[in-house]
Amino acid sequence: MTASKGLEGIIAAQSSISSIVGATLTYRGYNIDDLATNSEFEEVVYLLWYGKLPNIDELTKFKEELNSMGNLPNEIIETIKKFPKDVNPMAALRTAVSTLSLYDPDMQDLSDEANLRKAKRLLTQISTIVAAFHRVRNDLEPLSPDPSLSFAENFLYMLNGEKPDKISIEAFNKALVLHADHEFNASTFASRVTVATLSDMHSGIVSAIGTLKGPLHGGANERVMAMLEEIGELDRIEAYLEEKFAKKEKIMGIGHRVYKQGDPRAKHLKEMSRQLGELNGDTKWYDMSVKINEIVTAKIGLLPNVDFYSASVYTYLGIPRDLFTPIFAISRTSGWTAHMMEQYRNNRLIRPRAEYTGPTHQEYVPIEKR
Repeated sequence: MTASKGLEGIIAAQSSISSIVGATLTYRGYNIDDLATNSEFEEVVYLLWYGKLPNIDELTKFKEELNSMGNLPNEIIETIKKFPKDVNPMAALRTAVSTLSLYDPDMQDLSDEANLRKAKRLLTQISTIVAAFHRVRNDLEPLSPDPSLSFAENFLYMLNGEKPDKISIEAFNKALVLHADHEFNASTFASRVTVATLSDMHSGIVSAIGTLKGPLHGGANERVMAMLEEIGELDRIEAYLEEKFAKKEKIMGIGHRVYKQGDPRAKHLKEMSRQLGELNGDTKWYDMSVKINEIVTAKIGLLPNVDFYSASVYTYLGIPRDLFTPIFAISRTSGWTAHMMEQYRNNRLIRPRAEYTGPTHQEYVPIEKR
């Protein structure tokens, strides 16, 4: 046996949820371009969980179910209020979800029906947790979900305390759709490894959040925005990039381990960044992003990934940089739960082997002779 570093190129299991072929991403066989252009996030969640797109009646009922499950137990709100205000938001989310498991009536029930109920609660409650955490750290009272609003609209409302405009809703809905699932990425695989032991779904989500927290996975869009803020102005981009090229340093949000021909999700967020910049009367972050994109692609042939333009989209939506990764987690909860339910239904303990590289044929020496 020989090792594959980072499991690159290894097919770890079969899945019918999402697929990456060349520069094409599909959810249950539907091209991400069609879904990002035409669907509501709730439709995509239904597709991931039930294996088909809903009709009007099914979608209406599904939305009603989700909207009825977003409220948090009072104990969770009180727990969030006790967090240090300067705590990492992903650490806060991980802790809140772990605590949330103590109040879920289906926590130990691993049946299909119970897992689906937990998936619905987790998706909506994680959205509420992220918004509540942000408001509490700014000395504001958390807001309960408004059952008359869509998932995307509800989060922006709970975060900012006012109902968003149409373009903001469209942009955030699109971002949620684009981040919903992505085959066996690190956090998804972590969630499947956890529940393959027949641990509970909340534990799987906690594993996924802990994995997403790392800057090589979920934190990339935060670092894109940090880069844009560090550069500051359009006329400083070329000098900044030349220095990066000379030092052979990575340009954040550019390139992807799987997509060699470009990330199909990036173009949708690029367009939403443009529209939001124009709506806000300031296209600076969009213009800077486009210029960086053009220079880097011309210089080293790499294309932007989903994180590159999502940074400016979230900034135009008034979302602070340290909430970018928790928002990623909100959307990806739909995919994590779909994968965990798939794992439960055809389970086998995930237990890979290691290629041993240590010493061999060692002889034990009594302690008094060492």
